[in-house]
Amino acid sequence: MFRLCSDLVLSGPMVPLRSQSAFSLVELSIVLVILGLLTGGILGGQALIRAAELRAISSEHSRWVTAAQTFRDKYFTIPGDMNNATAFWGEDAAQCETAGPNGTPGTCNGNGDGMIMGGAANVTTEAFQLWKQLTLAGLVEGTYSGLNGPVPCCSLHAVIGTNAPRSRMRNAGWTAAWWTGIGNAETWATLQASNVLYFGGQHVSHVTYEPILRPEEAWNIDTKMDDGMPGRGRMLSLWNGGCTLASANNDFAAGYNLVSNANACRLMFQNAF
Repeated sequence: MFRLCSDLVLSGPMVPLRSQSAFSLVELSIVLVILGLLTGGILGGQALIRAAELRAISSEHSRWVTAAQTFRDKYFTIPGDMNNATAFWGEDAAQCETAGPNGTPGTCNGNGDGMIMGGAANVTTEAFQLWKQLTLAGLVEGTYSGLNGPVPCCSLHAVIGTNAPRSRMRNAGWTAAWWTGIGNAETWATLQASNVLYFGGQHVSHVTYEPILRPEEAWNIDTKMDDGMPGRGRMLSLWNGGCTLASANNDFAAGYNLVSNANACRLMFQNAF
């Protein structure tokens, strides 16, 4: 019986078996096309996301400036520097240097001198009460501590999302502060002494100062919002570190280093408030 069954099986037509591990040229071509479409879609999507992040910078800047101007029109002072803020929103006795009745939700007074100043680590400062008071006035969204960061360099330490607003651009944010007008190793000489807005990445101990933009991106924003020159106008950028072609911080005619693809630029807007 066993031989009979074997004969029956073997007597049928021989059909060549196809290897399950091999692909035809057509199948390989289809796979390569699909991979190409996926890669192109991912890269294209990333480019669209980056373009949207870059467009958001100008709209965010406009939002903060408009909010501060509206605050000034209503309260006749700059947010953060306001010397009677606790009369409107109560005093946060746990934060303010001068103890008083604990209000709800609570803020701290500034000194009213027109300059948005910093301070020591983990204490209330005008630069960060600015964002808190803008939210208390209902002019911007978010929740901000009003306190300086834990490791302030030069009296200011922004912690994005905690005491300073987060940008739509990943890992970037905004800081308001008083700039003395004195140039240094990273900024331009003979800057105007004014309240400024910084845009950049999270820094370990300073304002949002970390370079986060490529020179071409900074140039594009500068051209749309100002004069396209990193060392002139209201919008400025780092003069060294590869962001610009300047050889010194008084080389105001130098342009952006457009051949560089490195994230070498951060932005500073003079006379913001």
